[in-house]
Amino acid sequence: MAEFILGMNAKIFQGAAGAALSALAEMSNVKDVTLNLEAGEADVTTRANQGWRATAPTLRECTAEFEMQWKPGDSCFEAIKNAFLSAGAVRLAILTGPLATADSEGPFGDFSITNFSRNEPLEESVSVSVTAKLAVFEEWIEDGAESGGE
Repeated sequence: MAEFILGMNAKIFQGAAGAALSALAEMSNVKDVTLNLEAGEADVTTRANQGWRATAPTLRECTAEFEMQWKPGDSCFEAIKNAFLSAGAVRLAILTGPLATADSEGPFGDFSITNFSRNEPLEESVSVSVTAKLAVFEEWIEDGAESGGE
């Protein structure tokens, strides 16, 4: 195992909502991905905690933010755009590496596209900023494969 993983080796895979991991296509038109994993908080403080506030995690959230080149005709670009325009969902696997690869891991499920903002800088290509929020959690992928034995 490497001591670190480079961002350029991470992968996002996309397919129709509910699709199996093996049916997803790599989104090669993506750069600068941020995966936010957070949990809500419950105050579980009691008098027995000697004056210290106690907190327990509650519901978890998963949000992926990434940039794509504005590329009509690219199937993954079109799927993300159509999911946004139709208030639909897409299946995403946001992994640290390729499928079926040791130590490649990340969330897998259906995501709602809540932001699809076009950027038009004067000296750069037109791009889109995307925010995808988890709608249906399928599983946490480990070693680039579903746990169901695919």
